[in-house]
Amino acid sequence: MGAEDIFSLDGSIGEGGGQVLRTAIALSAMMLKPIRIYNIRAKRSPQGLRPQHMTAVKAVAWLADADVKGLSVGSSEVVFIPKRLRGGKTTFDAGTAGSTTLILQSLMPAMAFAEERVEAEIRGGTNNPMAPTFEYLSYVLLPVLRQMGCNFSLELMRRGFYPRGQGIVRVRSEPVDYLKPIRLTEFSGIEKISGISYSCRLPGHIAERMARSASKFLSANGYENTDISLEVLQADAPKCSVDPGCGIILFARTKDGNIIASDSLGRLGVPAEKIGEEAAADLVKQLNAKAPVDKHLGDQLVIWTAIAKGHSEYRVTELTLHTLTGIEVCKRLTGAEFVVEGTIGEPGRIYCKGIGLTRKVARGD
Repeated sequence: MGAEDIFSLDGSIGEGGGQVLRTAIALSAMMLKPIRIYNIRAKRSPQGLRPQHMTAVKAVAWLADADVKGLSVGSSEVVFIPKRLRGGKTTFDAGTAGSTTLILQSLMPAMAFAEERVEAEIRGGTNNPMAPTFEYLSYVLLPVLRQMGCNFSLELMRRGFYPRGQGIVRVRSEPVDYLKPIRLTEFSGIEKISGISYSCRLPGHIAERMARSASKFLSANGYENTDISLEVLQADAPKCSVDPGCGIILFARTKDGNIIASDSLGRLGVPAEKIGEEAAADLVKQLNAKAPVDKHLGDQLVIWTAIAKGHSEYRVTELTLHTLTGIEVCKRLTGAEFVVEGTIGEPGRIYCKGIGLTRKVARGD
């Protein structure tokens, strides 16, 4: 294979962070399209690959039986040459508190199009700043992917927080032949707000205070019907993390079953009441936009609509640079057609004509 057969992508486009790498590697694997990514994380400090990015690439490379060059900490260029999406069972460890969910963002699209069932165990952080939580993937993303035809199951075996991580997430998938488009444009009003306020190796009152503060803020803004459950884990609980940590995630269910979510992670020196209020305030802001897709789901759906069969359309509570970066990567690699209405920081509408990717199954001689 010559250099002219490998698609080159500038990793500094848009936000210029790890998302460009994760999206590009996933698309390369699904489409069996060799790719060279350069200027990796050019707009981050430090630049280049970090351990968690390497784990994501290694996981997808295992599934795609890929040859990879440039996979080392600090590397600014990777060449990824996939051969087939074979399926099977595997385990990957970020070795740090690197986000398991960001690794899954690369791995799950390729899993969906594998030749057979895939079972993977990912170790690292399960609740990280600047990354979706395990609960978000499980309660918000997966239901929409099921509408598109995917068949995933996620299981949290142990929570993982900074600095050591060591959380464990298990994911299983059955392959699909193609994905159906989605249409999420109507806001039917809120039926109920629920949530989970969780803590590990901390006094139980911390989770209680986060939940109470969130409920108080929501009530003051007209949302009385709330039900926030508590998960307080100590060292003897199997799901308890090896390091202390806490956080809260809120789910607003619309009358037609869509979920709009918001979360906040505990931070050293920040009162539990502040953490709860942050999550509630962000949720209220998104609900005021009266759109059925929250800002994070709007970002995460980009790659799935790009490869789906037919026209997808959805309205988001807020357009982010993250979303627009993902769209640009998908346009360049797949040829999917996107139209975006709105400006960054405001509600918007996303249209996508997907490429209708179909699963490829290796056949014997």
